[in-house]
Amino acid sequence: MVVTLGELLTYIGLIVLGILVWAAISPLETLGWWAGWFGDQIYHDELPSDGPVRLVRPNANSYLLFVSGVGRVSNETFSHREREFLRRLALALPQTVVIDDIFPYSVNNLALTGQPFFAGIWRWAFRRKLQGPKLAGYLINLRNIWQVMISADKRYGPMFNQAVAQIFLHSLLRYNYSPTGEKSVYIIGYSGGGQLAVGAAGYLREWIKGPVYVISLGGVFGSEPSLLSITHLYHLHGSGDRSHRLGLIAPGRWPIFPASPWNRAKRQGMITELAIGPMGHTGRRGYLDATNTFPDGTPYVDRTVAVIAHIVHQTTAPSGPSTVPSQTDLPSPN
Repeated sequence: MVVTLGELLTYIGLIVLGILVWAAISPLETLGWWAGWFGDQIYHDELPSDGPVRLVRPNANSYLLFVSGVGRVSNETFSHREREFLRRLALALPQTVVIDDIFPYSVNNLALTGQPFFAGIWRWAFRRKLQGPKLAGYLINLRNIWQVMISADKRYGPMFNQAVAQIFLHSLLRYNYSPTGEKSVYIIGYSGGGQLAVGAAGYLREWIKGPVYVISLGGVFGSEPSLLSITHLYHLHGSGDRSHRLGLIAPGRWPIFPASPWNRAKRQGMITELAIGPMGHTGRRGYLDATNTFPDGTPYVDRTVAVIAHIVHQTTAPSGPSTVPSQTDLPSPN
């Protein structure tokens, strides 16, 4: 069948129109949560511990939440790279409870495949993403990208980010975290998860007594008010990662706006940017890649784990904030 130029343009126009309509109605979930349409329930699937991950530790001195990128459909990761990264990180932090069974791309932690109206569509898209061709799977990425943009939006962001903060707190409580204690909480925001981590961390900080650190792993995020209320932000990036620079689209991160939360937090020493190696954003040669190595044989994923573990160890030390790591403090690949 031969498609004329006019028909092709019509198809493209319909696709663009559909995407714009989708973007326009995306905030309805957040507005519905704020209005109380969904109740107060936060959903979670009981996932067994994966070795040292999702394991309650009686001697824990800190808690770590992992917020994945935009490819997730539920609180369970199907990425072998993410699972291996978290396993190695948990082994490197034997006194830290590592939690990854969260899905903050939904205001109540409900998996896309469990939603009442569109679950069938998301199951189909997820199967296509796993089995190929992957084009349909990008629907998941696009849907979650809208959520990232809602988090960064000045109109809907405060509502959405409070919902995400409740998911974080609910997850911490399930692993025996005490909000009145002083144990540190670390939130790793990977890729698009960086915006969700930064946006929600400030609200979480208001609800608990202990310090809250955000570790952006190639994270894409804007200039959020939370930057002035969290304990510290570490932005880790590789020289091969261009995607993390998308956060610079946010005007608040431009130096010509000195009163923005980002620039104020930087002047107050609350933000540390760390170049950790030649890694790219995702996949092969990415932060979680166990195949590509440094010249001395250290896999990229082990370098990423070592840097994050170093941050956690230094900031949970008795000397506290005075040991905040800098670029020169980072461990070298070994």
